[in-house]
Amino acid sequence: MKKIIETKAAPAPIGPYNQAVMAGNTLYLSGQIALNPVTGELVSGAIEAETEQVMQNLKAVLAAAGMGFEQVVKTSIFVKDMNQFGQINSVYGKYFDPQHAPARETVEVANLPKFVNVEISMIAVKG
Repeated sequence: MKKIIETKAAPAPIGPYNQAVMAGNTLYLSGQIALNPVTGELVSGAIEAETEQVMQNLKAVLAAAGMGFEQVVKTSIFVKDMNQFGQINSVYGKYFDPQHAPARETVEVANLPKFVNVEISMIAVKG
């Protein structure tokens, strides 16, 4: 059986999906972009600020499920410009212990929702 996870501490979905779905002990987090959940405005400017907001949004959804980054087993990073990967990676890396970091792929795409520069989704396992 699946359980819908939602929190006001992360942006509300902007389409027909949920912030996260718990299926058994596995949490599937929808991709997050740099929307500020309080103002509804996009964080713009430096890619580091955008990535920080994305990670904070993901942190809020994990917390709503009673989980944290240490339980993340897989991430998918979608970037508009692979030349920004280093800056994105430096912010992303602050959230994980390198020895226990999740599996990951990073893919450059033509465009993302609201024309942001980065979107990240995750899978976490409660155990």
